[in-house]
Amino acid sequence: MSDDIIIRLLKQVKSGEVSVEDARNALEGVNLTEEEYITAVDHGVFNDPEPGTIVRSSISASSTSWLVTIVFVWGVFWTLYWAGALSYGLFNHWDQQMLSFFMAMMFTTLIIMGIVYLKWVMADTLIVKHRRGKHVGEKDPDDWVNYKV
Repeated sequence: MSDDIIIRLLKQVKSGEVSVEDARNALEGVNLTEEEYITAVDHGVFNDPEPGTIVRSSISASSTSWLVTIVFVWGVFWTLYWAGALSYGLFNHWDQQMLSFFMAMMFTTLIIMGIVYLKWVMADTLIVKHRRGKHVGEKDPDDWVNYKV
């Protein structure tokens, strides 16, 4: 997590790299009113974000690598192979051990593709959602929502 200038300066004062007087001189021209200070402290801590607000989002840098692309091409090929062999075996009445092997290999390939997707492709996004009560009791008419179409 990247630190801003003030946090870095405070850490340097704590470690003894910078004296308190030098830190005060560095922050001498900074003017911050009490309202701005309270707004800065309260923002994100006490204010509820709007539903659907993206709080943090970063795109995975390795999602465009050739290795990820090769894994997905490999996975699609083998998934189609195992699914096709399973279908062929079902229509030709193969024994259950062979059919279960083909199904297990197909699911294993899909799981490998899913792990690669979750780890190296999917963006790291947190979307804020507010939950509502799932059940409204009969004796609680204040919680009823009147939807209009």
